[in-house]
Amino acid sequence: VPPQGGRKHPQQETIPINTENILFICGGAFVGLDDIIKRRVGKGVIGFESESEQRKKPKSNPVLPAVEPEDLVKFGLIPEFVGRLPMVATLEALTEDDLVRILTEPKNAMIRQYQKLLAMEDVELEFTPAALRELAREAVRRQTGARGLRALLENIMLDVMYEAPRRKHAGRCVIGDDVVRGHESSAVGSAAVPAPAAPRVAEKPLEQAS
Repeated sequence: VPPQGGRKHPQQETIPINTENILFICGGAFVGLDDIIKRRVGKGVIGFESESEQRKKPKSNPVLPAVEPEDLVKFGLIPEFVGRLPMVATLEALTEDDLVRILTEPKNAMIRQYQKLLAMEDVELEFTPAALRELAREAVRRQTGARGLRALLENIMLDVMYEAPRRKHAGRCVIGDDVVRGHESSAVGSAAVPAPAAPRVAEKPLEQAS
């Protein structure tokens, strides 16, 4: 392989690499591959769900596990490359439960990142379980997967992140499912003066220094 990349330095010398202990993994969305498999096996083959059943479970694609090397060739990969991929595995789309776990469980989960940022402004941020579920449901509807969660959160938290530094002793901000659905705005409000179009924020005085 060229040590400095082949495009900018096409005339450079290459160096050998021992690939004996290297595992190469090639991944991708492969949009349309399921149609190629269906044409090969036939829509009415026993063991595959009917189109009406697939509509009931849109996130399950039962034909992908039946992929064969010839399907990958028809998809557009050259036979020499397909021959170097002895194992082919398929992955199911992320479910709502998976997306909720992505939002909350990792050490650097997105929800925890926002909670830490607002904690610097003495604001305790809380997402209700219904709000987390609605975020996951919207990501599934948009078919954006885990990557789309960041955009959804940015849209919800934009006003909160802007208003929090301007408010002293804001206390606690609760994001509910109505905010996620857009029925309420995400501007920081106050429990003393209810704002119908805002997350619930409770005021609290600063703790007296001991």
